[in-house]
Parts: sequence; C-alpha cells; structure tokens
Amino acid sequence: MSRFWKWVLGIVVFLALLIIVLSYLIPNDALRRHAERQMNRHLTDYTVRVGRAYFHPVGLSLDLDDLVLIQNGIPDPPIANIKRLHASVHWRALIKGRLVGDFLIDRPKLHLNLKNVRKEAASETTLEQKGWQDALEAVYPLKIDVFRIRNGALTYIDQGPYKPLQASEIFLHATNIRNIFSPEHVYPSPVKLEATLFEKGKLTLDGHANFLQKPRVGFKGEVDLRGVDLGYFMPIAERQNLSVRKGVFSANGNMEFGPKNTEVHMKEIEFKNLDADYDLRPETMAKEKEQVEMATTAAKEMSNAPTSKIRVDVLKITQGTLGYMNRKTDPNVRIYADHIDASFKDFSNQLAEGPSEFQMRGRFMGSGDTRVTGTFRPESKNPNLGLKIAIDNTDMKAMSGIFQAYGKFDIKKGEFSFFSEMTIRNNLVQGYVKPIFKNMEVTDMRTPEQKNLFHKLYVGVVKVVVTKLLKNRPLQQVATETDISGPLESPSTNTGQIIVNLIRNAFFKAILPGFEREVSRGQQKQK
Repeated sequence: MSRFWKWVLGIVVFLALLIIVLSYLIPNDALRRHAERQMNRHLTDYTVRVGRAYFHPVGLSLDLDDLVLIQNGIPDPPIANIKRLHASVHWRALIKGRLVGDFLIDRPKLHLNLKNVRKEAASETTLEQKGWQDALEAVYPLKIDVFRIRNGALTYIDQGPYKPLQASEIFLHATNIRNIFSPEHVYPSPVKLEATLFEKGKLTLDGHANFLQKPRVGFKGEVDLRGVDLGYFMPIAERQNLSVRKGVFSANGNMEFGPKNTEVHMKEIEFKNLDADYDLRPETMAKEKEQVEMATTAAKEMSNAPTSKIRVDVLKITQGTLGYMNRKTDPNVRIYADHIDASFKDFSNQLAEGPSEFQMRGRFMGSGDTRVTGTFRPESKNPNLGLKIAIDNTDMKAMSGIFQAYGKFDIKKGEFSFFSEMTIRNNLVQGYVKPIFKNMEVTDMRTPEQKNLFHKLYVGVVKVVVTKLLKNRPLQQVATETDISGPLESPSTNTGQIIVNLIRNAFFKAILPGFEREVSRGQQKQK
C-alpha cells in the first residue's frame, strides 16, 4: 500500500473513532434539546417537543423519538404524535458520489378538530411562513434525498355526534428530493402515496413532486380513489345545507398542482347509492344566500380561467336518491327522485372544450318515471344551456305534503305528470312547463279537533273545483301549459343555481295557481 492510501485510511479511521467518542461524550439530553431548539427556531404558530434523541455513529444516523407537535393557540390536545423521526446517510446515493440524507417518519398520528382548523384559517401567517420544510431539514446536516412515511394515521373530529374522518395505513415513498429549486412544471421527485380512508376506501397517488415548491408541495401524476364512504362527510356537508346520509365515492384521473396553475382531468367519477338532500332551513337562510353568492363568484372565476383547468370525462350516479327539503313550510316539504341513474359527459370549465351533456332516469316521488336530458356550456358572462324534463304518472298521494303546505288541502288519490323544455341564451329564457292531473280526488286528512269551519268550507270548495275541472274531460284529466319565456331574473347566478331555481319556481307556479284562482272564485260564490 502506498503512503498516500495509508494516510487516507488513517484519516478515515481517525474520523470514525472521533465520531464514536463524541457520540458517547455528548449527552442524549443535550442532543435532544439541540434538535428541539433547531426545529422550533424555524416554526411559526407551532411548537415541537422531542422525547428522546440518539446518535448512532455506525451509520451516522439520528433518531428522535416521541415527538409531539402543538398548535400554540390551542395547545391541548396536541395535533400530532410521531413515534420516531429517523435521519441517516443515503448510502446508495453516496456510492454515486452524492452525500445526501434519508428521512423516515415512523407511525405519525395527526389529530385535528374543528377548533384547530378554524384557528389555522384565522392565522395571518401564510403556509409558506410556517417553516415546515426548514424545521425538518434543521435536525440533520444533510439535505433530504429520500423521504418516507410509514404507517401514518390522520383523524379529524368535527362538532356534533358524528363519526371522525379517518385515514390510516398511510405509506409515502419519495426519492430524488433535490436541494435546488426546479423550474415551473418540473417535478423531479418520484413519489407514491397509499392510504386507507374511513376503514374501506383506498387512495393511491402515483407521480412526481416538487417538495421545495412554496407555499405548497407541487405534484403531477395519477390519482385513484375507491370505495370512499360519503356518510363520514355528514358534518362538513351540513354546513353547506346538504344532508348526506350514505353513498360510496370513486374517482380516477390525472392532476397537476403547480405554484401558478392547476389542472385536473378526471377520467371517471362515480357516486353509488348516494342518498342526499339539499336542506333549506329557516335558521340558515341568511347563510344560504351568502353561500350561493360565494359559489357564484367562485364559479365565475373558475369558468375559462387559464390557470385552472378542470375536465371530467364521465360523472355517474347509480341507484341514487336526491331530494330538496323545505323546512320553512308547514308541514315540511320534501321533493325527491330515487332509483336515479345519471351521467354527465365531457364536463369542463373551458369553453373551448365544447358543450357538456347530461341525462338522467329515475322515479319522481318514488313512482313517476322521470327522464331529464340537457346540454350546457361553461360561460364567463352568461349561462348557456338546454333542458328537457318528462315525468309520467306519479302517485299523487306521495305529493300530499306539497298540497298541504302550498294549497292547504290534501290529496286522496290521483296521477301527476309533468313536461318541460327550456333554453337559456343571452340571458333569455325560452320554454314551457306542462303539468297534467288525472283522476285526482281531494280530501282533508286532519283530525276533527284540528278542523275548523273556515277550513271545512275551503276544502269543500277545492273538491267542487277539482270535480268541475275533471268533469267531461278525456280520461278524467286536466292539462295546463305555462309559458316561461322572458329575461333571466338573475343572470349573474351560476348555471347550477339557475337550473335549480327554474325547476323549483316553474314546478310550483305551474301546479298551484289554477287551484288558487278557482278556490278564490268559489269562496266568493259561497259568500
């Protein structure tokens, strides 16, 4: 062996011995305090507590055990517990001449509740200023090249008696995490994430990331969700006046989240056995108006936005139930369709992508064969859509609550059908609604104690009116057609809200006004 290599070998042995000696001379508690201090020096609004620290000279690795992360504004309970943070030399990269680190976060458990989320939302410190990336890099002198999460878990607890939102068995593996900033649209780090959502659902992310991108990590790749139970989202949905009782959600596609752009291309989205209502309550009317305005503003901003591109090839609803519950009436009114099979094709927020098509089959109020078809285009200024609705032979006993609330009488039997076509272009509505009533018989279902003389007379008049309307008509039916052509009342509203309002208003205004006019005339004759 030459003198040069003897010197090299001697230096390596000396450094190894020095490291071993120092590892025993430096108390573990001093190492713990140093790591804790280094991490907290970079964090804002949060504090880390380290339980134990160990330096292993063989392998040049560092272990931090029993870490606790506290949100300073709400210190109890802690928002995270980490069993071990392990940092070492990435030996495979060292063979290739790169001196970088390998980080493992083992069995992390993140706990969040509604108070934590609201505190974070109210913070004036941006996500970029929180210092998460800097705090992680501060505990080990080598830059991160491999980052892993093993068997992680996340729990979110909302207010009220609801099941917590849980993700478990979280495994993340990312490599080639460089300590240089990459250009826009460049994601240098292969990454794969797998997790179990709400006991049965599965999430997989497979693509490339830019972990040094701020204020958030950038990602481009494939996403796959399978069998996600929507019942867990009940507390979040209720704050949007949505009542989601059950359903299973699945989706797959591609996405890119960059610092200045977002592109989402979902190949398929499916809701199985979805059971949900839009729940209109008196105590949330002001909030509902605010939510509609916010949704409208967001929809307008997203429509044709060059930096936010969204496309869905197919969105399906299979064997679903969707309803509208109005709790402002007495009695409360629920209008719904069940056994829904629906599909939305080629949905996009970009006008250049062309029109979107949708179709639906189902049963109105549990019995009326229902068919809905339509097309619409994303517009930044004016809505543009066409809509056709056909409902055949609904059992009117199921509509009893509607007539009690809006007509102050009840239905003993009858069949109801409804047909409508409408288009909206240049803020003008053109179309019609045509309800058909067949074999209808009016009654009063209230108990004798609930009835009074005035209401007896009222129901009596309604019975006479209905009898006259159906007398001598073919098949004992009456049909009226109402034109709904004219300027759009609220052209600034988003397309979805316009469709809901048109159907709701046209439906009620077409069914009841004939009864109200005839009843008023009958009351005048009685006097």
